[in-house]
Amino acid sequence: MDRNIIIRPHYIEAIKQGLAENMIVVLTGQRRVGKSWLLDGFKLVVEAEGPCNCIRVDKEDLDFDFILTYTDLHQYIKERIASDRPNYILIDEVQEIEEFEKALRHWRKQPNCFLVVTGSNAKMLSSEISTLLGGRYREVYVQALSYKEFLEFHNLEDNDASLLAYINFGGMPSLRNVALNESLTRTILTDIFNTALLKDVILRNKIRNPSLLENIARFLADTTGKLVSANNISKRLSANGVNSTPGAVISYLKMLCEAYIVKRVPRYDIHGKKLLEQNEKFYFEDHGIRNVLLGSDRAKDIERVLETIVLQELIRRGYKVNVGQLPAGEIDFVATDGSGDKLYIQVTYLLSHPETMEREFGALRRIEDNYPKYVISLSPMLDRSVVDGIIHLPLRQFLMKGLNP
Repeated sequence: MDRNIIIRPHYIEAIKQGLAENMIVVLTGQRRVGKSWLLDGFKLVVEAEGPCNCIRVDKEDLDFDFILTYTDLHQYIKERIASDRPNYILIDEVQEIEEFEKALRHWRKQPNCFLVVTGSNAKMLSSEISTLLGGRYREVYVQALSYKEFLEFHNLEDNDASLLAYINFGGMPSLRNVALNESLTRTILTDIFNTALLKDVILRNKIRNPSLLENIARFLADTTGKLVSANNISKRLSANGVNSTPGAVISYLKMLCEAYIVKRVPRYDIHGKKLLEQNEKFYFEDHGIRNVLLGSDRAKDIERVLETIVLQELIRRGYKVNVGQLPAGEIDFVATDGSGDKLYIQVTYLLSHPETMEREFGALRRIEDNYPKYVISLSPMLDRSVVDGIIHLPLRQFLMKGLNP
């Protein structure tokens, strides 16, 4: 097996499960988040398991520029299909191929053909694949590297220095190539952001005002962890000399979410047990990209970075996450597992002052049900502990072992 490819077992198993159910597997997620690595890793895995025929198409490679439409794709596959062994058809950035759905639908019906494709825009699923494939696909959402994967990719030990590197640089897999050199890392992350903005938002949606789009993205970076609305975004931008309307802001927010650049987290009324429609929070899919947009000084906004890291880890572990709303304030996250059970989480930097302890633990005490309650912090020299039934969990422990090690 190629030692340059690091296998991400969770995703490989999800791909196999989808194919076993005769589904087309669609890997979604932000551009450069590691979907291509997963295709290559999956190819190595199935080739090591026995004889097979892998047909690989990479629309980010100039060698495949000639595949422009579904007929080009169909012909390319047809010329390479094998009749005596399983065929794995692996297509990267499939949305770059016009009417690709027609070719996928054909080859899914053929014996011994298994399809895995990647895409960098959620709109591809909602309006394109789902219509023509009639639900015969399985989405596998690919996130940036977890902290544990970050350690493996960069050959690091689990310690405070490694956690600080993860907090600063984020989890984009391509950073492995520059050994976390700060200057080169900043260049790579800036390029990833600009490419995603251009290819997956501006060009795909024929944006006429790209400067407004970028201003909205930077506004979201600056307000991570704060409740925002289209109205207050528009007012803030207009006050800074950027013309906008709430309608345009709503449209651009949707596009940024569809391109997996940011994630929308709606509010949940804890006492009323319902989702609230107005005001929500937006977090970047990769906190490293957000850091680059705002500069290198983490001291001023460390809690926002920590919130982003905790949010993404909760999603990675299978939770549906909302912002909690109480009459007297907010809870950072309400996480719901697959069985419908909830837990409440506050995220903070340090628990070194009594007022901080009261703010974080007091908010959780005001919740009148018996679901588990957690405070996750970066406090050094502290281990898992319980205060008034509320569990304090150090960030490193949570990232390595989850909520209930």
